[in-house]
Amino acid sequence: MSHQPDLVIANATVVNSYGRQEAHIVVHHGKITQLVDAAQPVPPSDQTIDATGKLVIPGGVDGHCHVAQVTGRFRTLDDYRTTSTAALWGGTTTIIDFGIPRDAQETPLAAVLHKKELATQSRCDVALHGAVISWDETVPWQLEQLAAEGVRSVKMYTTNRGTTMADGDTILKVMREMVRLDGLAYIHAEHDPIIADCTEQHAQDGRIGIEHLHRTRPELAEEISVKETLAMAEYTGAPVYFVHQSTPGAVDLVSQARESGIEAYSETCPHYVTLDDSVYASTFPEWFACCPPMRCTETVAALKERLASGAIHTMSSDHSCYDLSQKRERTDDVRAMPHGLPGVETRMPVTFTAMTSAGASVEQFVSAFATEPARINAVPGKGRIAEGFDADLVVFDPDEERTVDGAALHMGTDFSPFDGKALTGWPAVVVSNGRVVLDADG
Repeated sequence: MSHQPDLVIANATVVNSYGRQEAHIVVHHGKITQLVDAAQPVPPSDQTIDATGKLVIPGGVDGHCHVAQVTGRFRTLDDYRTTSTAALWGGTTTIIDFGIPRDAQETPLAAVLHKKELATQSRCDVALHGAVISWDETVPWQLEQLAAEGVRSVKMYTTNRGTTMADGDTILKVMREMVRLDGLAYIHAEHDPIIADCTEQHAQDGRIGIEHLHRTRPELAEEISVKETLAMAEYTGAPVYFVHQSTPGAVDLVSQARESGIEAYSETCPHYVTLDDSVYASTFPEWFACCPPMRCTETVAALKERLASGAIHTMSSDHSCYDLSQKRERTDDVRAMPHGLPGVETRMPVTFTAMTSAGASVEQFVSAFATEPARINAVPGKGRIAEGFDADLVVFDPDEERTVDGAALHMGTDFSPFDGKALTGWPAVVVSNGRVVLDADG
């Protein structure tokens, strides 16, 4: 029986969030066992991959995915097998999904346990967030059970009344539980009264089709909700993480809160630093139905600056795999159509292209793509290339440019919001838990 390593990635430029080094990466039994200086001979192994001229970065951690998600009468069309395959094609080796109750009868605990069962189909690692919509006397016990299952982050929506919205009392009480359980409150922050009123005003004027989506959910609604939520976080002492921030004002509020000692984090998504609200005047505006919507050109540019500066901590896809037939059922009324975009597979090149075009380094890209999502979400063994960490590795070509073909992707849908865009920075080889799952031959 051979006792030599399973795999060596030789002659690698290893890039972590804190720096880079030239090394041979030695992998055995799914773990990184050694980083050997590249000036030394390549260690013998069962399999060797030559990474000369390429970068090797930690496998991506996508902290915000929705898999097989049911919201109202719509269900995303993917399963864990499909989404994990797409993730690996995009250099992501860990996805974090949400156990969101599908209806009033499903409890937060049941929702997570259901997702854990479905996740056994996954080809990559899966972690989960919980979600609370309404408070009752069983919620503290359920959150304790979730913590015992390793789920210590809980998502709450400040909008979407009638489906996923949690009221202020619920959010505050869950924040108290997160302090008690050493957890993290995840917040979708949009001010529901403003959005409801603005949407109704547009409906009365007959401007409620998809081409008007960006006007029904103003930047103010996001920023006011962030401000209110930060006040609750300060009051309770709870750490708080804001998903898919789409405005520089929202990010700045988090930065200011951090300066005053509040543990708060900003996440954005590839589409918010790449696409602007002109997409709603395009031939296919339904490709861009998401909440929050795309913002104006000036907002996009300022948000990208915040990302490049490090003010935004993580880049997540907010992957939601609807297809065009679902999107097109009710393009006449944004209140009735499903919102969310497929993006787990394109997160790497869109993020890299956006960040480097704004002057960010590869190390900063690695931080937002892998290291910080793993650290903030307390996913052990991920986000870093170091001895003892999981062998989740991407041989990465920062110079490779491809044009996105939505039909050729693996996400289980028939479009991509980035279709036709030329993007730079793609995976050449992907290793997940020490297994080569994608190589140069596909």
